[in-house]
This record gives sequence, structure tokens and C-alpha cells, in this order.
Amino acid sequence: MKSMSSWLLLLSVSFSASAVESDQAQSWLKRLSDSLNSLNFNTSFVVVKNNQAEPYHWFHGITEDNTEVEILSLLNGPRKDVLRKGNTVSYIEPEMPPYSVNASHISSPIPAIFSQDVSKLVENYEFISVGRSRVLGKPAQLVRIVSRDTHRFGHWVWLDMETGLPLKLALLTRQGQLLEQIQFTHLEITEAPAESLLQLADAELPQVLDLPDNEAQEFAWKVNWLPSGFKQVKSNRHRIAHTKQPVEFMLFNDGLVDVSVYVNASAEKQRPVEYVMNGATVVLNQVTNGFEVSVVGKIPSTTAKAIADSVAFKAAGAP
Repeated sequence: MKSMSSWLLLLSVSFSASAVESDQAQSWLKRLSDSLNSLNFNTSFVVVKNNQAEPYHWFHGITEDNTEVEILSLLNGPRKDVLRKGNTVSYIEPEMPPYSVNASHISSPIPAIFSQDVSKLVENYEFISVGRSRVLGKPAQLVRIVSRDTHRFGHWVWLDMETGLPLKLALLTRQGQLLEQIQFTHLEITEAPAESLLQLADAELPQVLDLPDNEAQEFAWKVNWLPSGFKQVKSNRHRIAHTKQPVEFMLFNDGLVDVSVYVNASAEKQRPVEYVMNGATVVLNQVTNGFEVSVVGKIPSTTAKAIADSVAFKAAGAP
């Protein structure tokens, strides 16, 4: 009886410690969100994957009329800039006319949920406050975002203890294998927005595209299985840029991770599964019964295969 009481006491202490770690982690992630939305900063970071590095420069600020403005620039190769003023995001790319879309955040290597309410992830991810270390010469708090199932990767985030801003991010398998990381190389907090942001605030952005209603798309196929928490957020028909081949597309999101599914007719009747890993991103293709199914996302290849295998074509006349 005594040993049973001791075991229950240890179990209770363990659960209490886990709850405290989770609360602390959520508190740090709430601070991260607040800082990303409210501070004037300019920072540089490098995305490292497959022994290659992509450097970025990121400006963020709040104007006098309380409008958020951002500039994200890819520094290697042809220049690409993403601009945001409030809920308008503009893309400036070489050999393409500039354009804008209505969006509340920019498309970036930094997950959009980090500037939103991270508590939306609790059904599918655990938050663990691990400990402190030193990153970019600054004291940093490590928070782990761990999937509750085997179908997703883990996200580790090192936060500046002074400002709450990110200093380093990493994506790892459940076995601890590093797949991809983002290392910040410069971080500066300022009282006022950078001059480039003030110019953006006064600039006229490219015209907003009149995009079709994604929710209205009806396809002759459906995805019958996804990991828990994934919901469809977009769908459309378009042509692949380099081949001009028509393709149907669905985008799913679990709050943290995007998964894209593409379906198009193929000249081949069958083709075994092929996939490549680009850091944490899998690109998986297979041809079944004359249709090519492609799955792209920061998920394990086994998860992508299960999604691709679940794609089924509706019978003629079926809803």
C-alpha cells in the first residue's frame, strides 16, 4: 500500500511539473506573438537545409496611425521582396509584374502562427519549456512544440529573454534528427520604424488581385485521410508554370504546417512513388490509374504517402 501511495505521489508530481512547463511555454509563445506584432525591429536570418543557406532581411514596424508594415527580402540570387501594409501584401519578383493580395501576414520561413494565438495548436501539439542557453550572444529560452502524434515534425524555438523575439528555430524528427534550422544573425530593436518602412507606409502598393472564391471549387476527387487538425483552407485550378499543364490543388493547414495536394491527368497509367526531401519539406509524387497525385509539405514522407494513398475519385454523379 505504501509503494502504491508513493507511485501515485510521484505521478501527481510529474503531472504537476508537466503542467507548469506547458504553462511557461505558452507564456513565452504569447510573448513571442506580442513582440512580433508590436515591436519595431530589423533582423537578418539564414535558413539552413541540405547544406545550403538562404539569407533574408526582415523589417517590421508600427506607424503613427498604428498600421503594421513589413518588408522581407531574399538576399541571394534574383531579388525578391514581400511587402505588407496592414492587410495588404505585395510581391515584387523578377520577370513578373508586381501584385498584391489581401492577407494579414506575409508568406515567410517564420510560421505565421507565431504572430497569432498559439493556443489554437494545443489539440495537436504539446508546448514544453526546456531551459536556457545562449544564442546570438543573448540569453535565450528554448520552447519545444511537440506533435501529439507521429505524423508531424517537432519545432524548437529559442527566444530572446529580453524581447521575446526569435533567435533560432529548428525542425526535427521524433528521433531528434535535425532537418532544417533558421539562425538569426542580427537583431536590432528601435524606437521608430526603419526609414524603408516609413517609405512603404506612404507608398502606393500594386493593385490587389481579384482572386476567385477558393471555397467554391468542386473537384471529382477528395482527400479521405489527413492527420488530426488539418483543415482545407484553399483550392483552385491553375496551370503549372514551366509546363502549362492544368492541375487541381487543395491546401490544408493544422495551424502550424501547410500541406498541398495536387492532382492532374498523366500520360502514364501507373508510376511508383517518388519523393525528395528538401530540408523538412517532402515532395512526393505517384501515378495511379492515369492520375498523378503530388503531396508537398513539412511532414514525414510516411505521412505524405498516407495522404496520397487516400485520394479517391468520386463516382459519376456523386456529390
